Amino acid sequence: MRKQLSRLLFFTAFSVLVWSCNQSEPTPKGDYVAGVFVINEGNFSQNNGTISYFTREQTTAEADVFSKVNGSTLKGGVQGYAAIGEHGVILVDNFTAGMDKVEFVNSNTFQHLGTIGSPDIENPREVVLAGTKAYVSCWGNIAGNNYSQGYIAVIDLNTKKVNKKINISGGPENLVFAGGKLFAGTVSYGGGKTLTVIDAATETIVKSITLDAAATPIGLDANGKLWVGAGLKALRVDPGSYAVETTLTIGSDASKSAGNFAFTTDLRSIIFTLSYFDANFDPKGETYKFGIGDSQINLATPLIKRVFSGLSIDPSQGLIYAGVTPSYAQAGYAVRYRSDGSLVDSIKVNVAPTGFFFK
Repeated sequence: MRKQLSRLLFFTAFSVLVWSCNQSEPTPKGDYVAGVFVINEGNFSQNNGTISYFTREQTTAEADVFSKVNGSTLKGGVQGYAAIGEHGVILVDNFTAGMDKVEFVNSNTFQHLGTIGSPDIENPREVVLAGTKAYVSCWGNIAGNNYSQGYIAVIDLNTKKVNKKINISGGPENLVFAGGKLFAGTVSYGGGKTLTVIDAATETIVKSITLDAAATPIGLDANGKLWVGAGLKALRVDPGSYAVETTLTIGSDASKSAGNFAFTTDLRSIIFTLSYFDANFDPKGETYKFGIGDSQINLATPLIKRVFSGLSIDPSQGLIYAGVTPSYAQAGYAVRYRSDGSLVDSIKVNVAPTGFFFK
C-alpha cells in the first residue's frame, strides 16, 4: 500500500511539474512573431517612412505593417526599430520640427500601444533595448548644423516614459549595448569624434574616448573585444580598459566613406560598404569583408560589387540582407546574399530601406 501511495504521489508531482513547465512559456500569438522587419526611412520631406515585413520563407513583403494593423501611417521618416519580448519601439523623425516621436507597438501583433513626442524625443537616430529599458540616441533641437547638445533618452518600457536624458555632444547616433555598458558613437557631419561609454546601472558617463573621426561602435567579437569604425579605420578596443589594441586602415581615398558595418553570425568577420558619390551625386562603391584576426583589410577583392543603403546579417540563417534604394520616389528592395557574396533573391519593400530587424 505504501509503495502504491508513493508511486501515486511521485506521478502526481511529476505531472504537475511537466504541466508547469509547459505553461511557463506560452507560444506568442500574432502575425509578426518570427520574420524580417525592414526599416524604410522614406523620403524625409514627405514623411512616408514605413516598416515592411516578410517571413524568411517569403519572397513578397507587407509594405507598411503599422498602417495595415493600426489604420494610420507613422507620419515621418523611420530611423529605427527594435524589439524585446512583446515590446516594440519605432523611431520616427518628422520633417516638421517638434513632431518627432517614439511609437510603441506590441512586437507580435504590431498594435499601437503608446507614443512619446517632443520635447522628450527630438531627432531620434538609433535605438537599442536591454531588459526593461530602451536607449534612444537623439540629436536634440538642431539649429542649422549645430549638434552641440544631443542626448541619450533612457525609456522605461513598462511606463513608456523617458526617465533620464544623458547629454552627449557631437550628434550621438550609433549604439551598442554590451556587458552592462552602452557605447555611443557620433555622426560625422555633427563634428563629434568621441566614443562615449555609459554605465547602464548608474546611467552615467564613465569614459569618453576621443578618436580621429566620428565613432561607429559595431559590437563585440567572438573574443569579447569591441570593434569601432572611425572614418577610414576599424579599431579593436578592449571594453574593460578602453585601450585601442588594433587599428586596421580601410584604404586611403578620403573621398570614400566606410559604413554599414555588420558582424557575421560567428562574430569572427565584419562586412561593410565603402562608398562615394559620382558627378551626378549617385552613390557608388562596393561591399567588403575582413576577419577580426586580419592584419590588414583587403580592398582588392570586394565581397559584393555594389553599395547598399543598409546592410545586416540574419543571426539565425547567416544570410546577408542589403537595402537597395533606386531613388527616394519609388520602392526599394531587400536583397539577400549568401555569406560568400552570391545572390539569393530580391524582395520589393518600400522607399529607402536602411536597416533590418530579425525576429
